[in-house]
Amino acid sequence: MELVLFLAGLGGVLGVQNGLGLTPQMGWNSWNHFACNINETVIRGAADALVNTGLRDLGYIYVNIDDCWAVHDSRGPSGQLVPDPTKFPSGIDGLATYVHSLGLKLGIYSDAGTNTCQGQPGSLGHEDIDAVTFAFWGVDYLKYDNCNNQNLPAPERYVAMRDALMTVGRPIFFSLCNWGTEDTTSWAPAVGNSWRTTGDIRDEWSSMKNNYRLNAAHPEIAGPGGWNDPDMLEVGNGGMSDLEYQTHFTLWALAKAPMIIGCDLTQMSNSTYAILSNSELIAISQDSLGQQGTCKQFCTWFASILKPQIWTAPLSNGDTVVVAVNFDDSASWELNVSLGRLGLFGSFEVRDMWEQSDLGVMAGLLPVPGIAAHGVKAYRLHSVAARTVDS
Repeated sequence: MELVLFLAGLGGVLGVQNGLGLTPQMGWNSWNHFACNINETVIRGAADALVNTGLRDLGYIYVNIDDCWAVHDSRGPSGQLVPDPTKFPSGIDGLATYVHSLGLKLGIYSDAGTNTCQGQPGSLGHEDIDAVTFAFWGVDYLKYDNCNNQNLPAPERYVAMRDALMTVGRPIFFSLCNWGTEDTTSWAPAVGNSWRTTGDIRDEWSSMKNNYRLNAAHPEIAGPGGWNDPDMLEVGNGGMSDLEYQTHFTLWALAKAPMIIGCDLTQMSNSTYAILSNSELIAISQDSLGQQGTCKQFCTWFASILKPQIWTAPLSNGDTVVVAVNFDDSASWELNVSLGRLGLFGSFEVRDMWEQSDLGVMAGLLPVPGIAAHGVKAYRLHSVAARTVDS
């Protein structure tokens, strides 16, 4: 079907709510590992790997193309974006057809500026034609960046694309990549399905920790339909240890952050796969209550020696997640966590979600064995004799 005929056949406006993002999005994105070295083979390979490894069946359904997919210098004769024909000989629509045939969804990247961060045509001033083009191609997800923005207010630029997406007759997940600037959390929940609360993540412990810290500032604004986003997962890219990646993955699940893999799925180690496929942590991420975890004890970030922080989050079935994370750079810790101080009274069946083992019924105290520097313990508590008391 020609693009002009597709445009003529569009129905009415969908409205602000697009029905997407009821749980945090899960999938893969090309940028963290491949940057601009992408092509159709890379994207198809990632899609195949999601299926062949079983990650698709665990919920990783978005296959997202990042920057550098378009013809660099210009738009087409009708003003539309043009895929690089050397990199993407089947076009984005052909690639979408392939991805959809695997039971997956295709994402694409653009920018709320005149050019993308890598100098390709941006969507500022072209929101309507670009939204129609993405829908015509069969795109399911838009990551929308913030480079070359001409110093125009972010709400104005991002609302323009939101409104354009709402007219195209196809639900497209809208991921705002505004880097947490311009008081993003005050306006983004009315605009997107997720919104960046931080600058770009780097594949190193200090960056991951800082992004998590910044992302924790406003848990009250996140929930079904829209999520705080501390940027993509670096698990498997090699800049951190497996222990640190385990912590990274746990914290993103606890934060109800988008679970977007950023490594080469075709070259995963067994340990990388074991982290990314932890179904018990994925269940925390995807719990329908959608309440972001919050820190309850030892919540300082800047002491020279940090006790393990204790974080909790309620779940839709009444269970509670308790996470102990050791941000200290050298010291190992063991401790007994007072459940009463966490507001948890009675007896609880305790499940270790990394060991995937039941620890028995506990009351009053949760013993946490040695947590190595940069390590984490993650428990799921199920009440077997709870009582309510006034705090």
